Order: sequence, then structure tokens, then C-alpha cells
Amino acid sequence: MTREEKGAIIEELSEKFKTVPYFYITDASGMSVAEVNKLRRMCFDQGIEYRVIKNTLIRKALETLETDYASFDEAVLTGFSGVMFHAESGKVPAKLIKQYRKEAGNDKLKLKGASVDYSLFIGHDQLETLLTLKTKNELIGDVIALLQSPAKNVISGLQSGGNKLAGILKTLSEREAA
Repeated sequence: MTREEKGAIIEELSEKFKTVPYFYITDASGMSVAEVNKLRRMCFDQGIEYRVIKNTLIRKALETLETDYASFDEAVLTGFSGVMFHAESGKVPAKLIKQYRKEAGNDKLKLKGASVDYSLFIGHDQLETLLTLKTKNELIGDVIALLQSPAKNVISGLQSGGNKLAGILKTLSEREAA
């Protein structure tokens, strides 16, 4: 690969890392061609872009960004590295990794590191944490639900109070009539 080709790949990767807030770096070493093809097919079906890239090119692309990815150097950017990009959710690649490991019946695919909204997760033990993260839309929905619940409580309290008051007045008027 020539210097110009490497420079073009680094520039393309830098732009991808800037525009896609969710990416996972995986280790798929030891996988057969059939297993890699199955992984790629699953990625395609779920809208995940999967690319195998040299660690030095990933490192140089990450150095161009404002976020500090220095902690990726020793722990993540070693050995075989495949990068999964998903533009809409940081949870989808984690679900795919878990699903693939379950279906394949082996643990050849490992999470080395992930960046979700510029927060770093290092190591395969972070997979469960990534699976439990809520998306931005889920968090917005939770906040809206929390904001609406006090209003609903006040309205239901007023309505039930009105019904009680009407019942009391009716009872009193019936007593007076009797």
C-alpha cells in the first residue's frame, strides 16, 4: 500500500469517526472464512458497516479527532481489528456481537473497545454494560414520561376530588330532602 493510499484511508476513517458517534472495535481472529462471512451478513442485515482495518491506520485516524482515544492504544489497538460502525444506535453492534456468539456457539468474536457518544468502553467485559445503555430517544422518552406523570397525578387528583365533592353534596341534599 502506498503512502497516498494510506493517507486516503486515514482521511476517510477520520471523517467516518467524526460523523458516526457509535463504533466498536472487535477481534475476530481465529474465525474461519465461513464464520467471517456470516458475521458480515449479519452486520449488513442490521445496518452495521463492518471493516477490517490495520491498527496503525485506526490509531492515526483517531489522533485527528478532538476526543482523546489514547487509552485505546495499548488495550484495543493490538492484533486483528475489525471496526463496526452504526449511525443510529450504540446498542445494535453490542446486540449483534452477543447474538453472533450465541448462534456460533463459540467465543471467537470479542469486543476490544467501543465508543458510544464519545464515551469509551474497553474490554469484552463491557459488552453487558453496552447492552443496557439506553439510546438517546429512549432517554428522551423517559424524561417526557417523568415530566408528564406529575401533571397526570394532579389532574386525576382534581377529577377524583370533584367526584367526591359531588357525591358529598348529593348525599347532603338527599338527607335534607328526607
